[in-house]
Amino acid sequence: MAVLLELKHVSKRYDAPGEQNVTVLDDVNLTVSEGEFVAILGPSGSGKSTLLRIIAGLVKATSGTVSYLGQPIVDTNPGVSMVFQSFALFPWLTVLENVELGLRYKDLSPQEKRNRALAVIDMIGLDGFEGAYPKELSGGMRQRVGLGRALAMEPDILLMDEPFSALDVLTAENLRRDLLELWLERKIPTKSIILVTHGIEEAVYMADRAIVLSRDPATVIADIKITLPHWRERKDEKFTRLVDRIYSILTHSDEAREVLPSARGESSRRYVALPNVPSGALTGFLELLDDLEIKSDLYKLADELMFDLDDLLPIVEAAQLLGFATVSQGDISLTEVGKQFAAANVLERKELFRIQLKERLPIFERIRWVLESKRNRKMPREFFLEVIRKSVGTEAAEVQLDTIIDWGRYAELFAYDESSRVLYLEDDEDPNRG
Repeated sequence: MAVLLELKHVSKRYDAPGEQNVTVLDDVNLTVSEGEFVAILGPSGSGKSTLLRIIAGLVKATSGTVSYLGQPIVDTNPGVSMVFQSFALFPWLTVLENVELGLRYKDLSPQEKRNRALAVIDMIGLDGFEGAYPKELSGGMRQRVGLGRALAMEPDILLMDEPFSALDVLTAENLRRDLLELWLERKIPTKSIILVTHGIEEAVYMADRAIVLSRDPATVIADIKITLPHWRERKDEKFTRLVDRIYSILTHSDEAREVLPSARGESSRRYVALPNVPSGALTGFLELLDDLEIKSDLYKLADELMFDLDDLLPIVEAAQLLGFATVSQGDISLTEVGKQFAAANVLERKELFRIQLKERLPIFERIRWVLESKRNRKMPREFFLEVIRKSVGTEAAEVQLDTIIDWGRYAELFAYDESSRVLYLEDDEDPNRG
């Protein structure tokens, strides 16, 4: 089959304020051929979305080349269109006008653009809603509009950045099946699809290949062919075995990562992305593992808890990141610190949490340092948001800071006032603690 896309030695670095360059992607090599449905997986903050934007030409690689049909991309990629997680619709435009917007630069007459947009709207199941505005539509319908706008361009490669993550479970499942039907029955002219997802089951359900990225920085650690025939059954033994294999690769990549040095060391200044997990959920998970008292198979544990395995992964990642648990060959168990945490009272848990944050995640000690340096011991949220934005991008920065604030408040490293959007140190805090 013809090669549509090729990435050679692609790397991406960002300049963070007052720091050395932060490397997000390192020496990524990838080839996508006609007829392939490729899923890109990786831990939170691993650079999946950045990689997709480099493929689209929306973000420039620091080094390496991206080629479409054998020609290096120097501007936006002419062979792709993109579906975003956040719908990205213009609220003042109707469904028809939003879809037509994808044809803005096509060399077509106004009537040809209108006819193509109407045909796509019918194909994605929104016939009769041409004149509706986004505010009148459900989340699933808005994402269908985003999909329609991308498909109207008749791209060779359709790029999708976690397109189902903002939808409820049933709506997401319906949209997955509809997209697969369009793809498998060749009702769309698209020659390849690249899907960025955090969901392992989603990747195995939909894709022909799973590209697994590591983190800090991201590089390709696995390229797995998925040969199961469609339509795939999630309870099928071959399906679950493949999900378990990918899960083991993801968790093992974290296990192989070196323990972070002290935040005062120069090498620790790099920002480490946090999984979006509330401190309360993490605490409950550690208590559960302690109650089980043995190593637990992650896939079976998710099934017993009636959790989607993909929802359990961020909690597992958080437990590993803080040194409370380890994962080996798909089995999770508490570390000695994790056992101490699970057995401790509320105040002892806060102290252990505080110690692990300071030792393993430099951002918390840096926030403390900034607040202690201020006379009024306060700093607006926006200051820290801008620092984080340089490392993880605009879309992820808000969620990252929310997690940082939640963990920092639980550990009593700092306080936060939602109304004024200010982080601060409390006046009665022991000056020797921190």
